[in-house]
Amino acid sequence: MRRYGFHGLSYAAIARRLPEIGLAHGKVVVCHLGSGASACAIESGKSVASSMGFSAVDGLMMGSRPGYIDPEVILYWQEHEGMGVKDVRRELYKNSGLLGVSGVSADMRELLASELPEAREAVELFCYRAAREAASLAAAMRGLDGLVFTAGIGEHSAEVRARILQQLSWLGFELDHAANLAHARRLTAAGSRLPAYVLPTDEEGEMARQAARLL
Repeated sequence: MRRYGFHGLSYAAIARRLPEIGLAHGKVVVCHLGSGASACAIESGKSVASSMGFSAVDGLMMGSRPGYIDPEVILYWQEHEGMGVKDVRRELYKNSGLLGVSGVSADMRELLASELPEAREAVELFCYRAAREAASLAAAMRGLDGLVFTAGIGEHSAEVRARILQQLSWLGFELDHAANLAHARRLTAAGSRLPAYVLPTDEEGEMARQAARLL
């Protein structure tokens, strides 16, 4: 089986813009956080590693997909819950992730607004998994020069960004809280050892650019 990876158009669009923030030749972790979520290690504009694998279920926790899961869980479902292939696939794609943990919603906005402990746990787990994956991808590049948030949650949720960067502070990220709340391009303080940014993704534009190149 081959690790394929997903969100390639998003990462290509972000890689195209890395020169704008002085990271054209840097080692960058890009976090595409949305209903579908993944992270990618990009070194000198080239993908080095991705959190996703053979399918879009792998990697980070998502809106209704679990990300990394012990294969024994699936065997347990089949042996003890009597679940067939269709049942397992429905559980993995439709009933897991933020929705599965919270039992409330797959929408990060609703979970952040909720006082339910299950909703808080889902948000906490989402941020923890993203921070852990970012550190893993930094190890894949044997270094890190910056981090970029993109996609729906990455571009619009100051709370999620703050939680992730707080968990990565040991790497050298010092959050500028005012900039983060204002959704500024640069999220980290002037004295931060490593910078973090928000860059809007442009998957449709990247499709058009690549199609135009072929034509």
